[in-house]
Amino acid sequence: MQVAVVTGASSGIGQSAALRIAERGIGVILTYGRNQQGAADAEAAIEQAGGTAVALHLGLGDSARFDGFRDRVAEALRTTWSRDTFDHLVNNAGIAQTSLIEDTTEEDFDRLTRVLLKGPYFLTQRLLPLTADGGSVVNVSSSAAAATSGLEAGYAAYAAMRGGLTVLTRYMAKEFSPRGIRVNAVSPGATRTRLADDAFTRFPEVVPALAAKTAFGRVGEPDDVGSLIATLVGDESRWITAQDIEVSGGYQL
Repeated sequence: MQVAVVTGASSGIGQSAALRIAERGIGVILTYGRNQQGAADAEAAIEQAGGTAVALHLGLGDSARFDGFRDRVAEALRTTWSRDTFDHLVNNAGIAQTSLIEDTTEEDFDRLTRVLLKGPYFLTQRLLPLTADGGSVVNVSSSAAAATSGLEAGYAAYAAMRGGLTVLTRYMAKEFSPRGIRVNAVSPGATRTRLADDAFTRFPEVVPALAAKTAFGRVGEPDDVGSLIATLVGDESRWITAQDIEVSGGYQL
């Protein structure tokens, strides 16, 4: 059985990706930060559907703990799947914060850097020895970093980190290709998740304006993105690497 590691899988896009990947008969190690109940719910849903899942805590902004996390992944692989490697890594966990450049503090900037760019970089590095040849990595970026998506004031730091992850995706694809490991990015547009402290729930008035700018007339749902992530780890995507796929329903089209 193949195994995937999906970070930030306690809700939203990560949880959808974990469920859709599990539907393909792939075991899932899913991680959570503060939302332990959401991770437990995802783990239970996968197991009730006949799959196998293990939930592990991961603080993506604390790279000093990545070695310990790698050891826990190795232990889960041995005890649950009798394996010493996994096949797919989905770097999904993230945070969002908006502020104008003139108002952004170094603390805010560094926090975004640790979670959105440094975190995926060094987590992938630490887990690479456990990643099987012929596997895949999917990095979840953002359409906010795309030149064609239109710019919104207040997203400079966030978009810069996401853009860095998109560039990193291409370099990962180059460096990991001798091992047959595919690396791609997905860049969601406005998607109804718990990001930014559940902003869509707290500010429902922004939804109609975002929907009006989207070709399909609505904001995205987690499954719109999670389903694509599951496709990218699948064998039908075996000839795709170094790509960044926008998943926005035609935002600003």
